Amino acid sequence: MKKLRVAIIGQGRSGRGIHGRYLVTDPARFQIVAAVDPIKNRRDWAANAYGCDTYSKHAPLLKRDDLDLVINASPSHQHVPISLEFLNAGFNVLCEKPLASKAKDVDNLIAASKKSKKVLAIFQQSRFAPYFEQIRKVIDSGILGDIVQISIAFNGFSRRYDWQTLTEYMGGNLLNTGPHPMDQALQLFGTDTMPKVICVMRCANTYGDAEDHVNIILTEKGRKPTGRPIIHLEISSCCAYPSFTYNVYGTRGGLKGSTSEMEWRYYDPKEAPKLRLIRKPLDGPNKEPVYCSDAIKWRKKTWRVPKAKRDLFTYMSGSFYRMLHKTLTTGAPLLITPQQVRQQIAVIEECHRQNPHIYR
Repeated sequence: MKKLRVAIIGQGRSGRGIHGRYLVTDPARFQIVAAVDPIKNRRDWAANAYGCDTYSKHAPLLKRDDLDLVINASPSHQHVPISLEFLNAGFNVLCEKPLASKAKDVDNLIAASKKSKKVLAIFQQSRFAPYFEQIRKVIDSGILGDIVQISIAFNGFSRRYDWQTLTEYMGGNLLNTGPHPMDQALQLFGTDTMPKVICVMRCANTYGDAEDHVNIILTEKGRKPTGRPIIHLEISSCCAYPSFTYNVYGTRGGLKGSTSEMEWRYYDPKEAPKLRLIRKPLDGPNKEPVYCSDAIKWRKKTWRVPKAKRDLFTYMSGSFYRMLHKTLTTGAPLLITPQQVRQQIAVIEECHRQNPHIYR
């Protein structure tokens, strides 16, 4: 198995707490040979923990010829320019989310990747979340019938006050947290077309000027629906009582659950009472007015995240990095493509356009 030599730009919560944290657990596939951060104590930590070269700026990496992968875990507003710089210089790049805030920037990155014939990957590791894998299995099985609506809630209560609350740094809930549920939502909606987007944002508990409460509806364009689900996505820092992560509405049942457990119930059409439309008022046994009833026999199933997948960080990161290693060493296609992420960024850009009180 080929070991890939990796440089990490940024030693903050992402570069150190996600990428560095995982890579040191997979020494057969990856070796961290360089780390970049403007803060000295973070560089010193990286040198000691990884045994690697360290730099205060990313420019010296451009002169190296021994790097198989550059991970861009810089602050969000630097993702596009730094990724573009390394792609143009002939490096494979893995960029943290959010990749960008505008679709045209993604187009430029894709063009640079094609021109240099180097890989552009985006760290959307929640595609491999065990709860999302299970939801897709249930939906794809067809037992819930046609899917009418999928409600997704990545909610909690917090009063955030760091740099990621500022629009000038590409902050806000939609760009900070949003790429994870948005990636999942678009997989369920369909990546072959752009949805109609309705979005409302508020700045509520945040100490910055970017939004911390987001409500989004994604639905089909046009007057003739083809059966795609309505997606209702919430990303709020104002929810003191979060009750679910996913709530799926189907024509034969539904599913509700969190990242660790879920349940779904459905009926078998062969076991359901035969019904017919009745236009006249309904009467009960004694000719009293009654409401219509439907004696459905429900079947119920439950799921808990398997023990081997309970460490969500390790499972998602491991799945993503094994996929990326296979791409870089064998040429296997990426499962999460820049084109898919472009659709996500186009939706986010439209959300921003609809909220000029925040994004001017």
